[in-house]
Amino acid sequence: MVKSDARDLPHDAAMGQAPRDQRPLAGTTGKVSGTTGGLFGMTGEERLWLTRAWLLGVALVGAIAFVNVLTIQHDAPRLGTIRPAIWETSSALVTFCIFTIPGAMAFWMVRTRPRWWLAAPAHLVAVLVYSVLHVSGFIVLRKLGHQALLGEHYQFGPLSTEFPYEFRKDMMSYGLATIIFWLALRRSGQKSETLVPAPPATFDIQDGARLIRVPVAEILAVRSAGNYAEFALADGRRPLTRSSLSAVLEGLAPHGFVRTHKSWLVNKARVTGLKPEGSGDYAVELGALEVPLSRRFPQALAALRG
Repeated sequence: MVKSDARDLPHDAAMGQAPRDQRPLAGTTGKVSGTTGGLFGMTGEERLWLTRAWLLGVALVGAIAFVNVLTIQHDAPRLGTIRPAIWETSSALVTFCIFTIPGAMAFWMVRTRPRWWLAAPAHLVAVLVYSVLHVSGFIVLRKLGHQALLGEHYQFGPLSTEFPYEFRKDMMSYGLATIIFWLALRRSGQKSETLVPAPPATFDIQDGARLIRVPVAEILAVRSAGNYAEFALADGRRPLTRSSLSAVLEGLAPHGFVRTHKSWLVNKARVTGLKPEGSGDYAVELGALEVPLSRRFPQALAALRG
């Protein structure tokens, strides 16, 4: 049986008087609080996977440098071991540092998903900067290494021929590093979505001088009580707040609440049954609670049946 509005309210609310404290509710504008979720902020999961990707890159570059030293030693034994070790170690050390460039570009792509006509020029600039830093960095280190360990001067060669050669290799290194970082960031996003559930939405009810924060899912229904709105909660509580029913609906409609009567809102997710009352009216069952569904709100009936 549908309960009478007046019978279920405190006596002073039923008589149109303001019960308890009459200060307006701070949260009755309909805004739902408690949902948590900037563009360039990095999560701990993203930092973890970027670190893993960087370590993988370090391992790959280190392995390639070691193989290159052995290859140079085999092909040109007159150079000895120290010279190729200086060359490959200097290149590897600079590469470890400038891996931040493809890492930053991968992070930018994952977060903004730019169109190709924006991404392509950005990558061209990034790979040029990457190569310039790489070449200039290892030249400095090689000069220092040759002077300190061999007491000789290191000569890189003419930039017109040597830089294009190094640039081709750097393009491959940059591209591979960017792909590794991009895959790592995508993996971190998938893991976060799987392991970190979104916190439940909450709604603030100013019940007199007391603020009550409740999960939206725990609100069964809301009804108008003069200048107040009464919330029927799943735990049996019936807090009152000074607000119109329309203002409350503004905040709760995105969470599945529908207006079934001029005096009632219903949480669609908590409906357990619909009982015909005759003449097109229904009683909406929410567990032990029943609220009216007027034939004047056919869209509510369609929503509850859907």
